Amino acid sequence: MIQIDLETGTVTVTGKDGKHTHPLASPEAFAVISEAWLRCGWDTKYVYGFTWLGRPIIQLPEDIVRVQELIYQVKPDVIVETGVAHGGGQILFASLCKAMGKGRVIGVDIEIRPHNRAALEAHELYPLITLIEGSSVDTAVVKKVKSGIRAGEKVLVLLDANHTKDHVLKELEAYGPLVTVGSYIIAADGIMKQVVGAPRTKPEWAWDNPLSAVAEFLGRHPEFSAAAPQQPFNEGMISRPVTYWPGGYLRRIA
Repeated sequence: MIQIDLETGTVTVTGKDGKHTHPLASPEAFAVISEAWLRCGWDTKYVYGFTWLGRPIIQLPEDIVRVQELIYQVKPDVIVETGVAHGGGQILFASLCKAMGKGRVIGVDIEIRPHNRAALEAHELYPLITLIEGSSVDTAVVKKVKSGIRAGEKVLVLLDANHTKDHVLKELEAYGPLVTVGSYIIAADGIMKQVVGAPRTKPEWAWDNPLSAVAEFLGRHPEFSAAAPQQPFNEGMISRPVTYWPGGYLRRIA
């Protein structure tokens, strides 16, 4: 049980290990409230209410802000995203490429619905986007993605398609080799493990999730390390992000 008392400025958590009270002005209280907020946001489909330059982008705003800063630091020549949906991710990344004066986007999806394709093709940033339809782990699709990357180009990858362990692990194996040293491959939606029992979840999400795929991949590939990007600016008390992508950032180190 969580009790928030704004008059006393405290958060009290009662559980199996007893009762603990934290001042609101503490990282501990922020962590408790944030975890509850993430669960509430999942239940209410909070992330389904945002757009980027006109296209729906089904992402947590904090994840959007943090990934844009990472992209600005890495400055990739190519950003590959698996999972297109309404195209908001492609437009986000294309807008960053446009602002930096560098880069382009490759979007992959097993089905790009005609109305979403039409909206993307009509967008002013579409010249920076290439769409590939097909399963992201299909050999022919991976080959098409590779053919769109020139020798020596810096590549960053975001995996946001099918989030089962098996599929994400196959994506990590397929697209990991494309990632250049110093850049990242990001497995989205590790929050699945955290929200088991909530609406629109399955019990097997406790193990069948992107975090399980990441752990297995890292065990096989020492050339990658789990490395959440550092905040270039933080004068607050909070260092732990509020995210749908916990443990999802893998940096290529060799």
